[in-house]
Amino acid sequence: MAPTRPGNKQPTAIKPPRDAGVNPGISEELLKTRAYFNRLKIRLGLGVLACFIIPHVLLSVYFHCQFTTALKKTGKINIEALAKSQRNIVDLFLREREMNLRNLFYSREFTPDPTDQKMLYFLQTLNHFSDAFVDVGFLNHLGVQTGYAGPFPALLNKNYRKEAWFSTLLAQEKDYVITNVYLGFRNKPHFTIAVKLTINNRVCIMRSTLDPDKFYMFLRSIGKVSEVETTLVNQAGTYQLVDPLKANVLERSTYLPPRDVPTGIYEIKDENGVMLTAHAWLTEAPWALIISQPLKIIHAQMYKTRNAMIINLSIITIFLALVIWITASRLMNRAQRIAEESIQLQTQLIHASKLASVGELATGVAHEINNPLAIITSTVGVVRDMLNPEFNLDSSPGAIVKELKTIESAAFRASRITRQLLDFGRKNEPKKEMHNINNILETVRHGLTKHRFDLADIKIETNYAQNLPDIKIDADQISQVFLNLLNNAEDAIKDKGTITISTDFDNEFVRVMIQDTGEGMPLERIKEIFNPFYTTKEAGKGTGLGLSISLGIINAMKGTIEVQSLPGKGSLFTISLPADTTKSDPKTNNHDRGEKR
Repeated sequence: MAPTRPGNKQPTAIKPPRDAGVNPGISEELLKTRAYFNRLKIRLGLGVLACFIIPHVLLSVYFHCQFTTALKKTGKINIEALAKSQRNIVDLFLREREMNLRNLFYSREFTPDPTDQKMLYFLQTLNHFSDAFVDVGFLNHLGVQTGYAGPFPALLNKNYRKEAWFSTLLAQEKDYVITNVYLGFRNKPHFTIAVKLTINNRVCIMRSTLDPDKFYMFLRSIGKVSEVETTLVNQAGTYQLVDPLKANVLERSTYLPPRDVPTGIYEIKDENGVMLTAHAWLTEAPWALIISQPLKIIHAQMYKTRNAMIINLSIITIFLALVIWITASRLMNRAQRIAEESIQLQTQLIHASKLASVGELATGVAHEINNPLAIITSTVGVVRDMLNPEFNLDSSPGAIVKELKTIESAAFRASRITRQLLDFGRKNEPKKEMHNINNILETVRHGLTKHRFDLADIKIETNYAQNLPDIKIDADQISQVFLNLLNNAEDAIKDKGTITISTDFDNEFVRVMIQDTGEGMPLERIKEIFNPFYTTKEAGKGTGLGLSISLGIINAMKGTIEVQSLPGKGSLFTISLPADTTKSDPKTNNHDRGEKR
């Protein structure tokens, strides 16, 4: 059971600092601070860099993907636009050739029975507009070529009625036809443009053949893009125009664009790699214009731009990361410098406090030693005067022995002071053995002179916990602590009063409470009672070392002392000792206990 507190008013409680007077090494504290800041620098630097780099990298990857997608889309749009543009140019070329041929019907030199001179004139007129025209012929309503000018005079009077293009032209409403490339009577690849006109209710036809090679050269001249292949295929997939280095006219193409898709673009893989291929069907002829370009050529500029962006972003990222790292390091260095200066200042203050304590200690020692020395000196003078006949004093042996006892008592007091001072300064390790606190308290209590408390009208009450475990302590030293506290309690009681000795156990600490109903102490006195040579007792009755020595003993046993006191009501000293020192960490336990209280 916990002891009752003295009085109803909240008493003043003080817990003296553990290891008071211990001087921690300056270098050790600074090393700990520097190690802490070094860890903090690394963690802060990595954290700041992670917060900067991760979003930066994610944004860079996102924009890079968007940029790559846009560039690829732009590449497809460009080559498709090129196919449409060339398709329109080829259509315009064929339309112009058809118009050149049609205009022959409406020239002043035209007659239904053109002579050779007029046919030659017509060919010269056609060649004036385009050198792709090879020859020109005029067919009557029976399909017989009655007029001809060109390098194949054997074609004069040839009957074209069985030619497919002739039948098509007569059957369709459109008055002209552009054929596929074929061999024909001349057995050489060419294609024909033919225009029909009805004269005197009879259909007559003006036709001309064009050279595919010169047509291909024209096609090359309009497509001056790096490594772009331009070909023309018909609906059957036969080459109409093609690079001679790749294939021959009238050979089958490996790629036939879908007829129902006017324009389109596809990625086709062949022996040269992935090719981006666009097609556009012509309107003037049943041909598809196909443009192919290696994907690596199309994306070359994109790759160049992408690499430049990656290099620039990497340089910017590294630069900003260095700026962040340097700035964070400077801030941390400044904080570390301030912390180290604070530690040094605190160390200087502790040193100054120690010097002040040493001065107080020296003053106390001098005062306590001077008192018995003054008694000895004065008593020696008294003895000297007793032996001088001039003073006629009592110099009997009994009187001299009495004075000598006074000298002896003062010498013993000085000796006791010096011995306690040595005990205070000596750091003896406690001799710990398993003891029961209740037994030690009973030994101390019985060791006190009983009639001493009876004469002072002081009652001693005990309230021992029955479940106290044995703990490892130094029995002699802990007995000295209990004796000091009981002596102080006796001195605090001026008239009659009560001293209560209690024990308690909470599965972790064994506690001893010594409570008195004496005069109590104000807060200012409580703060001083553990300082060496601080005493409020009469001169010669106390040295002021008892509580200081007791605090050192309890600290050495990894325990604590708490004081609660109220002026006029009494004081309570609580000693806490760890129940199992093998499991106790003194610093951790003190910290935990301080928080609980």
